[in-house]
Amino acid sequence: MKENKLRGWIIRVLLLLCGLTIAHLGVTLFLQADLGSDPFNVLIQGLHRFLPLPEFITHGNVHVAVSFLIILVLLFVDRSYILIGTLLCMILGGPIIDVFTFLLGNFINNESAMVLRLLSLVLGCVILAFGMTIVIKSNAGTGPNDLVAVVLSDKSRKPFGKVRIAVDVCFAAAGFALGGTLGLGTIICACLVGPIAQIFMPYSEKFCNSCLER
Repeated sequence: MKENKLRGWIIRVLLLLCGLTIAHLGVTLFLQADLGSDPFNVLIQGLHRFLPLPEFITHGNVHVAVSFLIILVLLFVDRSYILIGTLLCMILGGPIIDVFTFLLGNFINNESAMVLRLLSLVLGCVILAFGMTIVIKSNAGTGPNDLVAVVLSDKSRKPFGKVRIAVDVCFAAAGFALGGTLGLGTIICACLVGPIAQIFMPYSEKFCNSCLER
């Protein structure tokens, strides 16, 4: 019994790592298009600009602090959502983006043709949504910013796609009000990621379950 449980968790973590890699390929394509930040990072940017923080506190520091704040809130709301994958998403996301940026940086950047940048932006959102659903359906944990929509969707019993749009709009609006910068990419990301993830969700769940049943 213990061996089966261990095997199940190993497969779940591997599925999560697979989904995390796919999702951050999408994030990299989105970032390389350089047409605006994703909604969550607009919020982080707004907080970084609005709060009277010391100069040595970076955007990344604020990102980590907000992520830990989300985890802290969830520990009181429903700690069952905080799993090993939550920490893996926090630790590995940045390095994965760095690797893909190194590989793709010379092909897609702010000097590329606008058509290529727009294609990279939209494709990035689709790939991000697909990878995110594998992470979620691995049931090994989800990144803190994605957990907000997951938890609200579960608790309200509303479709994930609609909840994700609402959450992204709230992130972007709050960030903009605090001084963050909105871009075309922010709007496209807010409108696309949730609905596309909703489409992929049942297929990713079927894929993850089939891997666990083998």
